[in-house]
Amino acid sequence: MQGTQKPSAPSPSDPGFKLPEESASPQDSLPQTQPETAGRPVEVVPGSAQAPVPATDTSTRDLAIGAVVFIVLLVVYFFVRNAYVHHLVVRRVAPSSAGSAGWLLFVGLGFLSAAAVLAIINASKFLTFAVTGPLVAVGLVALVAALFIGRR
Repeated sequence: MQGTQKPSAPSPSDPGFKLPEESASPQDSLPQTQPETAGRPVEVVPGSAQAPVPATDTSTRDLAIGAVVFIVLLVVYFFVRNAYVHHLVVRRVAPSSAGSAGWLLFVGLGFLSAAAVLAIINASKFLTFAVTGPLVAVGLVALVAALFIGRR
């Protein structure tokens, strides 16, 4: 074979690489005086009066798991709704009233489980009055309305 050469073996005195020559030490470029806080320990404060603690970020994995759990709960609540409507029709409630009561039961359980799932996903971000309050209020009103409509 033409053009192939065997690499020469390095001699024992040649390490194969060389360090660059240092003209000046790295310490020469640093300032020669230290600030007065250089010897103190560093204190990390998560929040103060000026800057409150930021809400923790929720990962997309947590949100995906929460969404899947919520969808599964909605499927279960749909079957519960059908059983409740059937129960009311057997008790001689008008089918239209039974259907309305069933949908109100479904909506109430859905809103309450949405509040619970959000609180479990990230309590510091979602367990606030502005988020959880309306979800719980609408859920409870729908459940109470389902019970009253189902009594007719």
